[in-house]
Parts: sequence; structure tokens; C-alpha cells
Amino acid sequence: MFFLFDPSFWETASFVVTVIALPFAIFLFLFEQRKERDSEEEEAYQLLQDAYNDFLKIVLDNPDLQLRSAVSRMDLTDEQKERKLIIFEMLIALFERAYIVSYEPDMRGLPLRRWHSWDDFMREWCRRDDFYYQLPHLLSGEDEDFARYIRALADEEHGRKISGDVRGLSDGKQ
Repeated sequence: MFFLFDPSFWETASFVVTVIALPFAIFLFLFEQRKERDSEEEEAYQLLQDAYNDFLKIVLDNPDLQLRSAVSRMDLTDEQKERKLIIFEMLIALFERAYIVSYEPDMRGLPLRRWHSWDDFMREWCRRDDFYYQLPHLLSGEDEDFARYIRALADEEHGRKISGDVRGLSDGKQ
């Protein structure tokens, strides 16, 4: 117990804390922060995926609009047109939320892989003529960066569709 009064003991203890324990504590803190951030990102991604699944349930509840068909219906009643417009507005809101929460210009790794699934969803919908031609109306008042992003996707997909070079059509997918 007398070692507690020995100044050399405290000097050595201070040295040990400074050299070993403090860097370890900092590492542990940063590691836990990273783990927590990854968990939050995964949770946000899962919530967005759940929201898209809920959206698809709405699409399934409206089979008369044929929103999952390769070709859009042009013979819709006024009521059907209004329902379709509302569904498209819901979809744009979901895409905008995904863009704001998930998109970064220089993504790598898992965030990039997650974003590719949203990019694929957006491209798929942008190939639809009815969605493509509604975009100017749908994007009114939306986030400008998101609007630029989805317009560029839509123009790219529409151009591919016109030229017959749509991804996945050659092997029967859409």
C-alpha cells in the first residue's frame, strides 16, 4: 500500500496510461462510433426498403392501372389517371427520400451497393412512358439535386428505350 505514496509509481502509471490505455480508449471509442454509424445506416436502408415494399403493395392493390406492365395503358378513366398520378407522386417522394438519405457523389463499398438497388428501381420506373412524361410535373418543388439526378436517369433510359438498348431486355428482364 506504500507504493501509492511513491512518486515513481505514479510516474510509471501515468506513462502506461499515456502510451497504452489512452490510445486504446480512443481506438475503442472510434470503433464503437463507426459500428453505431454503420448500424444507423443499415436501419435507414432497411426502412427505405420497407417503404418501397409498402409502395409495391399499393401498386398490387391497383392492378387496373397495370403499373408493373412493360407497356403503360393509355385508355384510363379520369379516376384511374388520378390514382396513377397519386401513386407516381408517392413514388417520387420515396425516391427523393432515398436520394437524400443514401446518395453521396463518391460512394464506395456497401453504401454504393445499396445505392445501386435504388438506382435500378429509378431506372425501371423511368423506362415507363407514362412516368417519364409525368416527371416535369412530379418533380415540381422537389430537391434540386434529386430532380437533376432523376431527370438524367430518365433521359438516359428513355434514350436507351428509343434506341432499343434497354438493360435487361435482351435477356427477357425488365
